[in-house]
Amino acid sequence: MIRVLLVDDQHLIRAGLRMLCDAQPDIEVVGEADNGREAISLAARLVPDVVVMDLRMPGVDGITATSRILTERPATRVLVLTTFGDDDHLYPALTAGACGFLLKDAPPADLLDGIRRAAGGDSPFSPEVLQRLVQRAVHARAETPRPVQGLTGREQDVLNLVAEGLSNSEIADRLHIGVTTVKTHITSLMTKTDSPNRVRLALFARGA
Repeated sequence: MIRVLLVDDQHLIRAGLRMLCDAQPDIEVVGEADNGREAISLAARLVPDVVVMDLRMPGVDGITATSRILTERPATRVLVLTTFGDDDHLYPALTAGACGFLLKDAPPADLLDGIRRAAGGDSPFSPEVLQRLVQRAVHARAETPRPVQGLTGREQDVLNLVAEGLSNSEIADRLHIGVTTVKTHITSLMTKTDSPNRVRLALFARGA
């Protein structure tokens, strides 16, 4: 079971998310919070696998809560779910350590897929969204992902494909290796490049 903590200041939003998650055999909602301060406390007590985090809330906002939760328990995955997709919300959330970023008008199936991907160590961005992040971060430069000293040839291949926005399964298909092997390479790459999450790893590869 994937243990999920829902964080949103709107009761109707939380109720809808709970109904959606409760209908899934592999997802369990272990708690709800209507502000960042409560989210920090519940995350420490309930130890969820994934926190579905709103950004704009009274008191402690979602970005601050994300940073605090991940400082106390780095293994937690924080998936942002917000109405605001502009850079002023997107980049601070990623800097705080969020593993993914979805908008509230996304189809329900995309949210469920995002929760599962986040729990599995992936980043729930479509390739197009991740590519936009990369392009904006490097001021729309189109240079080839830079080589990094100390990487194996296979690690460099994986790094290049992460920079292109491919998911773990897509990388596995492209390189004809297992998804577990891809995850192992990505963990090694994060360590070698000092990248706290997949998005930062992609930005690193593109020279940001």
